Amino acid sequence: MSYQDRTLTCRDCSQPFTFTAGEQEFYAAKGLQNEPGRCPDCRAARRGTRGTGAPSGGSSRQMFDVVCSNCGQTAQVPFQPSSGRPVYCSDCFSKVPGRAGYR
Repeated sequence: MSYQDRTLTCRDCSQPFTFTAGEQEFYAAKGLQNEPGRCPDCRAARRGTRGTGAPSGGSSRQMFDVVCSNCGQTAQVPFQPSSGRPVYCSDCFSKVPGRAGYR
């Protein structure tokens, strides 16, 4: 299929932006059926403020300091620990039976 550059209007800033033929081809290859509703700048700003915790997200997650229930070392976890439940550092967590990282 032949794609041609199209001009779309951003739903956030109302500025026109170009949905290039290459981007359209990429969207089709990934099976994406909806065209982008935001310009590249607004998409980047939105990714940066979502707080997904992803490395490229630009925002940081709240982390909590804990003491590992197995080895006693300090660690940080992305959740507020509940009292009475064990909390592990990443090394010990990967060794807990029944967990995805069990070796």
